[in-house]
Amino acid sequence: MGMSGLQIYKLLPKTNCKDCGFPTCLAFAMKLAAKQADLAACPHVSEESKTALAASAAPPMRLVTLGSGDTEVKVGNETEMFRHNKTFYNPVGVFLRVQDTQSTAEIEAAVAEAMGYQVERVGITLSLSGVAVENASGDKEAFVAAIKAAQAKANGKPFIIMTEDPAAAQAGLEAAGEKTLLYAATKDNWEEMVAVAKAAGASLAVYEPEGLTPLANLAENVKGAGIEDIVLDPGTRSMPNSLALFTQIRRLALTKNFRPLGYPTIAFPGEGAESPEEEAIIAGQHIAKYGGFVVLDHFDPAVAYILLTLRLNIYTDPQKPIQVSPGMYEIGDPGPDSPLLVTTNFSLTYFSVAGEVDGSGVSSWLLITDSEGMSVLTAWAAGNFDAETVAKGAKAFDVESKVSHRKIIIPGYVAVISGELEEEMPGWEILVGPREAVDIPSYLKLWQN
Repeated sequence: MGMSGLQIYKLLPKTNCKDCGFPTCLAFAMKLAAKQADLAACPHVSEESKTALAASAAPPMRLVTLGSGDTEVKVGNETEMFRHNKTFYNPVGVFLRVQDTQSTAEIEAAVAEAMGYQVERVGITLSLSGVAVENASGDKEAFVAAIKAAQAKANGKPFIIMTEDPAAAQAGLEAAGEKTLLYAATKDNWEEMVAVAKAAGASLAVYEPEGLTPLANLAENVKGAGIEDIVLDPGTRSMPNSLALFTQIRRLALTKNFRPLGYPTIAFPGEGAESPEEEAIIAGQHIAKYGGFVVLDHFDPAVAYILLTLRLNIYTDPQKPIQVSPGMYEIGDPGPDSPLLVTTNFSLTYFSVAGEVDGSGVSSWLLITDSEGMSVLTAWAAGNFDAETVAKGAKAFDVESKVSHRKIIIPGYVAVISGELEEEMPGWEILVGPREAVDIPSYLKLWQN
């Protein structure tokens, strides 16, 4: 059983120097107890304390980082089997694979389209994580040329380079730069691949399709040789086998604290699929259960939107809904005579309503109240979106100075609060708007008339 935060705190320097990235030693100790921090982050801990804390404080799943800056991808460091228990922390890295048997023009076009893809969802910009380049030709020079072609269109995003040839791996890592993932070390080449990865400062994936015990042994060999940042590929490609093995790896790491499998995984859904559509289905499974890196062979904007939205939903803290800041928002170019609508600060609600208002072409004011990130009905049921809340929001954001007509439109689902709101906002006319956001444009057209 791991140590508590206070037990760990007693073994720390207690200087509150902040060198670990946390404001106090106690805060750092609590993160260590929750397996959300690495003891190595503290440069002042004594060797004696390191020995006492190492096994207890280390996260059950290693954090692996690719790239840097705005395009950095962090995978691993998870502490939960099930999202509803608490939360998942580091979203799956979704990569597109190209091969060095493709022409330079084909590689550049594929990478440019995929890495240039962005879509906004509830105020968050979603995009693919990076590029995987495979040495399918077996030729070192062709491999390096393919990496350079991909780099030209990758927008600075990180790389996975795929080869089992140590010489090609060395040349590929030199071309790809730091913080790259090298795929893959096998039982036949692991010593050479470790040497190459260490020299380049790269993470290393290990591939072993013969079972979890051989995979764990290979990972231990790689770690013993000096590589800490390891990614696991158990070699399975079918949906049922992948689900079983990825779940077993996660369970052994998190619930059994089995260190040899305490690393993120990598999946190649296209290798187990007979069509791009099936690849998308398998990729969705890996995003949900329990891929670390998911490498696609095909890019389609419609599929990317679905997969990235799925990832966003799974890696959102279920106890902290995505919210927008309460306030008075301008949709279009509203004036004193423009409609005034009110809703909650749940992001999905805000962007649904704001999108429909914007699409209506009717410039409007949108009052967003603090509902603790809940949707309209949920907030109303919880007492976070009632007449008092709306009136308080209207006063706090001085709506009277912005509109002259003294009319406010409330969501149709909470028509029941209209009477109380009239009492809270004397002199105002309370209008009941549509129940669904999709009906807002037609409602606002009537306002104009």
